[in-house]
Amino acid sequence: MEEIQKAIRQMEAHKTEDAIKTLTQYLPEADEEERFTIAELYMQWGMLEEAKMVLHELIQRYPKEQELKVMMAEIHIDLDEDDEAIELLDQFGPEDEDYLQALVQLADLYQAQGLFEVAEQKLLMAKQVEPNSAIIDFALGELAFSNGEYSKSIPYYENAMHHQPVIGDIEVATRLAEAYAANGEFEQALEYFQKVEEDNPDVMFRYGFVAYQANRNDIAIHVWEELIEKDPYFQSVYPHLAQAYDSEGMPKEALEMAKKGLAKDEFNKELYHLAGTLSHRQGNKEEGYEWMREAVALDPGYKEAILFLIENYKADDMNDKIIDLINELISMGEEDPNYLWELAQAYEEEERFKEAYEQYQQAYPSLKEDTDFLKSYGYFLVEEGRMSEARQIFEEYLAIDPTDTEIEDFVERLKEQ
Repeated sequence: MEEIQKAIRQMEAHKTEDAIKTLTQYLPEADEEERFTIAELYMQWGMLEEAKMVLHELIQRYPKEQELKVMMAEIHIDLDEDDEAIELLDQFGPEDEDYLQALVQLADLYQAQGLFEVAEQKLLMAKQVEPNSAIIDFALGELAFSNGEYSKSIPYYENAMHHQPVIGDIEVATRLAEAYAANGEFEQALEYFQKVEEDNPDVMFRYGFVAYQANRNDIAIHVWEELIEKDPYFQSVYPHLAQAYDSEGMPKEALEMAKKGLAKDEFNKELYHLAGTLSHRQGNKEEGYEWMREAVALDPGYKEAILFLIENYKADDMNDKIIDLINELISMGEEDPNYLWELAQAYEEEERFKEAYEQYQQAYPSLKEDTDFLKSYGYFLVEEGRMSEARQIFEEYLAIDPTDTEIEDFVERLKEQ
């Protein structure tokens, strides 16, 4: 044992190579107990292949020593050698001391392989051996939850919580809250979230989110405000808290929270969009436009922000802004025939009819099945005196919607002319 102690001291002194050399040189002389200790050290030091070699030899000498097989199975699992681990763990029977542990490990392995039914069978076998084991009930709950069977997971989690409220470092109440929430039972979810004692930011965020889904904005706001106080850089919470304020009729607080979020995450396009919407709604139109343009600058494909700008520019008779925006998008490779149509209409409003005609022509191949576009294009052609082209477009329109008698009469008048 002196050499083993020497190796431990060398490792503690960060003399890794010396420690490994000491053990390697001593291994041929070591007795069985020392070899077992060396295997444990190899495992602790992450030398799994070396540990596996030592354990393999010990298992051959002592095939009935279950502890050796448990250790070997752990090594196989760590090395992603699932089949070898399963083969070893399947050797355990009800009479073995480690039978329960083997069944739980087997369940984990089968679950990792996507064999959920087999994993469940192993856990149910373990539950027969130990009916009141919180760990087994928790494992059954986790298996059902991961498989989307939320209702099925709930009684298992409840049993586990009854016997052991905390398993590992997980409060079972958080799992119950998530299971009820995933099942759409938000009130029950909130009851369990209220029982959670830890102040983990992720759990607090989910608590607030479930409260928001349950239309309990008062709870959501309270929890999320605490979360921001605890962790100001938990960026996901800012847009949600801003929306909760807005839902509660607190638009100024909502905008302030969106701005605070942008101070922490200047590349969040959703926050720019939210700040733009809130500013515009509160009468700060130019500020709203600025925020929204920032959102588009971050992501030229962000249609929600682009459509906001187009619709509101249109309402404010700012056709020049529409023209600049869409031309910039086109130059950046954003191809959408609806943009061309909007651009055509903006040019038309600005009496730049030549450019309007060009945009209508470009949009036509993609929008020739769109009745609203065809009607708009047709009336533009009439205004431009292009009667034969207008008649053709309106006839295409009527082929799609023959019930529009107003356009049908208009086409007849065009023919007469």
